[in-house]
Amino acid sequence: MTRRLAEVARKVGVSEATVSRVLNGRSGVSASTRAAVLTALDVMGYERPTQLRGDRARLVGLVLPELQNPIFPALAEIMGNALAQQGFTPVLCTRTAGGVSEAEYVELLLQQQVSGVVFAGGLYAQADAVHSHYHHLAERRLPTVLINAAVDHLGLPQISCDDAVAVEQVVGHLSSLGHEKIGLVLGPNDHVPSQRKLEAFRSYAAKLGLPVLDELVEHGMFSIEGGHAAAARLYPRGATAVLCASDLLALGAIRAARRQGLSVPEDISVVGYDDSALMNCTDPPLTTTRQPIEAMGRAVVELLVKRINGGEVAAEELLFAPELVVRGSTARRN
Repeated sequence: MTRRLAEVARKVGVSEATVSRVLNGRSGVSASTRAAVLTALDVMGYERPTQLRGDRARLVGLVLPELQNPIFPALAEIMGNALAQQGFTPVLCTRTAGGVSEAEYVELLLQQQVSGVVFAGGLYAQADAVHSHYHHLAERRLPTVLINAAVDHLGLPQISCDDAVAVEQVVGHLSSLGHEKIGLVLGPNDHVPSQRKLEAFRSYAAKLGLPVLDELVEHGMFSIEGGHAAAARLYPRGATAVLCASDLLALGAIRAARRQGLSVPEDISVVGYDDSALMNCTDPPLTTTRQPIEAMGRAVVELLVKRINGGEVAAEELLFAPELVVRGSTARRN
């Protein structure tokens, strides 16, 4: 306790006695000094005294990787509405190339004394990324929820779409259409949801007696360009169908097919993942896996608010069932 008083006092530039008065709720401290001491506690990862925990702003940080992929603004809208119904105000934090990092957003949110944080598509899903800011949030017990698969040992609750079930649905569909050489276009090698999809594919394809070939697996960035480049490498290797880890990757795969003089779905069947906005309006309309983002977003808010209100939330993963939406980008193999 004495060391904590000294460290906070040094950071704020006040005496240890002043810090003690703030922590004990005593008078004789200006509002600005009191706020500075409480902010320092948050930033340094110290737990506030019980009687001061109600002083947090009713703000919740929504940290997203981008807004170009339609799935992320859709999630933000669902969670924002659910938070507003609970009396909280969402604070949207979007990463951009060369812009504010996740770790920097965490510090900014702590300075605003937010009540909780939600991460979607963040660095928690990349095994080779820096995860210290997540450990920091877990250690100081700020209510935090992650959306979709994360690396192990972060100690935070997760709401995820079941990648294994999604892959089994897609492989079963493509196999029923006569496709045997099924290619995969996945995210980066260290991306945990992509690793799960690959593991599930290898297991389920082997059960169906389908070839499981490393040459039919490609990794790339989550973008149309990344999907185009990865699929362009797969088609000459004999793939007749491609399972993609996002809708944007799938749109890139369709573009790559056309650049090589192939027709979708007559020559190549393509399946996406997310069922983001307008996928029923593409040419052809995209067969894809629908994440139940309405149910997932509301579950995230339910867990977060329960934790904010002092309830216990286990640091475990809750899996939601996906749905295969069959449209015009898949067809029986000729």
